Amino acid sequence: MKITQYTAGDGIYAVEAAAVKCGPDISVCICGGTHPHIGASALGIPRPSLRDPSKPSASTSVFTVVGHKEDDLAKQAAEHLATSFGCRVSVQAGLHIDQASRRDIELLWANYEAVLRSLEVGLRASRIE
Repeated sequence: MKITQYTAGDGIYAVEAAAVKCGPDISVCICGGTHPHIGASALGIPRPSLRDPSKPSASTSVFTVVGHKEDDLAKQAAEHLATSFGCRVSVQAGLHIDQASRRDIELLWANYEAVLRSLEVGLRASRIE
């Protein structure tokens, strides 16, 4: 198994991502904040776009832990990576800061987007696909 890891941000705003190649597929864990955990899990499955079958897309299923709000994070990452790499992608996501302000959430989200971009670039560069 090959594992690739990336981090974006510092301190309580740091977001980490690790990807594991699972045969033709990829499993990703994205965690951060003061209490990293699994708040949601998504599975992206590549398919042709419904609007234009010549373009790639993905269908995504999401499971969310009751009371958690990482469903959008996990879904977005799984769908994007499954479409980009043309394989099944599972994503587990958990970001948390106690009593987070809107600014705290914005910083975590920005670091989530940055780590996802780095992860995608790194996967391509390391030929994990």
